[in-house]
Amino acid sequence: MPRIGTNPSRGKKLDFDPPRVTVAVLVYEPNEAGYFQHRSQVTLLTLQSILANTQRPYELLVFDNGSCPEMVSALKAMQAAGQIDTLILSRHNIGKLNALWRIAQVAQGELIAYSDDDVYHLKGWLEEELKVLDSFPNVGAVTGFYIKQRVGMSSEKTLQWVKGYELTNPNLVERGNLILPKWEEEYKVNSGRDDARYQSEIAGLEDVVVTCGGVKAFVSAHHFEVMLPKKVMTEILSEMQVEGWSDQLMGRMVEFDDRMDAKGYLRLTTYKQTMRLLGNVIDAEVAALAKADDIETASASQKKQPKGLLARLARHPKARNLLQGIINRLYGLLHQEGR
Repeated sequence: MPRIGTNPSRGKKLDFDPPRVTVAVLVYEPNEAGYFQHRSQVTLLTLQSILANTQRPYELLVFDNGSCPEMVSALKAMQAAGQIDTLILSRHNIGKLNALWRIAQVAQGELIAYSDDDVYHLKGWLEEELKVLDSFPNVGAVTGFYIKQRVGMSSEKTLQWVKGYELTNPNLVERGNLILPKWEEEYKVNSGRDDARYQSEIAGLEDVVVTCGGVKAFVSAHHFEVMLPKKVMTEILSEMQVEGWSDQLMGRMVEFDDRMDAKGYLRLTTYKQTMRLLGNVIDAEVAALAKADDIETASASQKKQPKGLLARLARHPKARNLLQGIINRLYGLLHQEGR
């Protein structure tokens, strides 16, 4: 077929400059039952908190890792409304590591602020994380909510740097029990930990706070929500995926953190809390927080603890295992036709 006319884009230049930061969220909601019963509400709140509480220019990139049609439709609607800049839809769950690799390849920004789909972003979160990244040397990761347990994980090289820094700047390093009790309670509740488990995880650990360039930060970081240079992310992921593909659905994120630490990149957390871990349901406190940010939530609080015989059976270990087996069997039958 002959060409008619000239392509109007020929010879023109882009009038678009990519932002410095890509905010990337990995979404996965395979169904709306069991553990995932309230997941869509949690995921959409994560995205709405980013939209409401991020002032600086950024690209919002969402990678959907094989979610159910309802979640995909909600994400498409957000993109159509101009709320999501880049939406990647995978028909299959390709695993977390593979999805992160693709996020790193597609992201426009030189910095990637990654988040799982169950993290509430508080006002000013981006500015606080950028302050840390721009004030400290050789930063590999900055996170927005401090987890004391992580001081004992993937922090060796950062702690070594602190020791050297402390020799010439003794007044700029604080050590001891510096974490706020409220933060510990939030973490225990939203990660499903009881106090005994939590205390065993933090036994022998001390909090370390460093000031550099006038900015304070806790030592340690995690991978649930993290800002990192794209070059650092691609450097580590390329080493972990020698053949370009990982066959694991989840996992290897601690390995990712360990590799970053081994390379000597600093791993830090903002001194001011800028994130809230949500878990898999929106509780009353988070709903109130969202309301203060003018965000409407689909669920205001957790349902009251059910009572009666069935509730007691569900809490009995053997009965619980039996009920879970029945649920798994029913789930398999319901989805058999899609196999």
